[in-house]
Amino acid sequence: MSAPTYDVVAIGNAIVDVLSQATDSFIVEAGMNKGSMALVFSPEEADALYAKMGPGIEASGGSAANTVAGIAALGGKCGFIGQVADDELGQIFAHDIRSVGIDFTTATRAGEPTTARCLIFVTPDGQRTMNTFLGASQFLPETALDREMIAAGAILYLEGYLWDPEEPRAAMRAAIEIARKAGRKVAFTLSDTFCIGRHGADFRDLMAKDLLDIMFANEAELLALMQTDDFDAAVAAAAAQVPMLVVTRGAHGAIAVSGGQTVGVAAEPVARVVDTTGAGDLFAAGFLHGQAQGLSVAESLRLGAICAAEIISHYGARAQVDLKALMAEKLAR
Repeated sequence: MSAPTYDVVAIGNAIVDVLSQATDSFIVEAGMNKGSMALVFSPEEADALYAKMGPGIEASGGSAANTVAGIAALGGKCGFIGQVADDELGQIFAHDIRSVGIDFTTATRAGEPTTARCLIFVTPDGQRTMNTFLGASQFLPETALDREMIAAGAILYLEGYLWDPEEPRAAMRAAIEIARKAGRKVAFTLSDTFCIGRHGADFRDLMAKDLLDIMFANEAELLALMQTDDFDAAVAAAAAQVPMLVVTRGAHGAIAVSGGQTVGVAAEPVARVVDTTGAGDLFAAGFLHGQAQGLSVAESLRLGAICAAEIISHYGARAQVDLKALMAEKLAR
């Protein structure tokens, strides 16, 4: 097995995020479920919702893309695979992700639908309510995979959100096979309970067939996946089927279970929670960066907690400070 040239190669939705502040009453009036992610199934519906937004911030996003952007900010070498259309939003996404040092080689897709966008409404308590038009991102074909990039990544990171459409689901299965043949690790994030509602059997099958090395979940996702209301039972059941289980618990920190050992980390203190968009994505960034650098599970958890705390202290899912400097400062204490 050759030495990897990338720390992490991720496959996920290539989305342009649009964030705007909103009141709780607006969320109710618009018929949204506060704090959730809902799919928008037509560009016309997305346009109508966009027209109701206040002044916004636009940036390339998507769960796995946010994670590798965080790893790159920490000094890691990353690649990203995701489908954009040949349009203005596609150009924005490609420029943004390459500008932070991530290799992005996926060819653009001609014609409809347009590049994906996520309209994010942030309420005063920092909760984000997301409305996602997946557009071109759900048409990532197996032929678009950069096989050399995948084989050269120490860790392949897959986004549960992208499991829904048939074409990228087949592409991710092929990517797992490429990574396995190259002797690389495969990490998977469950993404959201709605993904588990639709594809829980598939996710459990990946675990049962020993195709995952690291699995990320929050508490609600883990309970849904293991079909129980008992957190301890869910952890025990999942940890028995995956070499490393990482579970985030919001203000209660996070745990990781590996080799029969459970390690926990407290949430990093923040002066004020402004926006929880990307908290899980950046936690994964810190943890995966630690693992790629050969750090212990406890050290990797701490990196994840520090990254997540930075993200929830401001709007948007990309760091607004020098993450490397922040990490050095926090770890020196």
